[in-house]
Amino acid sequence: MRSPAPWRRRAIVAAVSLVALLVGAVGVDRVAAARAESRTAEAFQNGMHTPQRPSVRVDGFPVLTQLARGSLRHVDITAHDIPASGTTRPLPVTELTVALDGLKTSGNADEAHATSVDATAFLSYADMSTALGTTVSQGRTPGRVDVTVGLPLVGDVTVSTKVSAASGNRIAFTDLRVTQGELIPPVKALVTKALKEPVPLRNIPEGLRLQSITTTPSGIRAHFAGRAVTFRPSASAA
Repeated sequence: MRSPAPWRRRAIVAAVSLVALLVGAVGVDRVAAARAESRTAEAFQNGMHTPQRPSVRVDGFPVLTQLARGSLRHVDITAHDIPASGTTRPLPVTELTVALDGLKTSGNADEAHATSVDATAFLSYADMSTALGTTVSQGRTPGRVDVTVGLPLVGDVTVSTKVSAASGNRIAFTDLRVTQGELIPPVKALVTKALKEPVPLRNIPEGLRLQSITTTPSGIRAHFAGRAVTFRPSASAA
């Protein structure tokens, strides 16, 4: 069998070398991306006091050039069970998904900054029920939830209420309608205590503003957006 011509051998060697170089570059870039994801997860966990590290995904290739510029093009973060300790009516966030553009990289693992952010906070009815001291469930129509209070000898009293976004990153409960039972004074006092004042969401990265509220079968979704957003310990301690 005749060996390949010299020019063909050189072409094969060059192609193999190029492939090896590309594979090596991809591997190095993937390591850099993993480190960036780890540091971002650490910063978010430190800033938001989550019990577990969030999942982080850095988009774009190559990541090394983004790191060299000091800013990651796009980063997606998903965190769970963000507490709301220190508030009069703590309302924890069951799941928070955050899409960050222009995430600045620095040596400080306790905070991070992004030029623009789009986020969705999911609050399960179970968590809302615990926080408000009532039983919260999906309403019969979109944009409403049912709030049920039970008392001995009285039974269950259910009130339908509209949920909406209020200023100051708060969830407002308005347009109360009794759908089951009678709103006697003891029940009315409990409902008023739970729903009269909007509930603040204080465990959200600083700089985000509540845009809208959507009801789902298992909880409500709060949509946030913002620019020049920072997450750090002081942002969630209020």
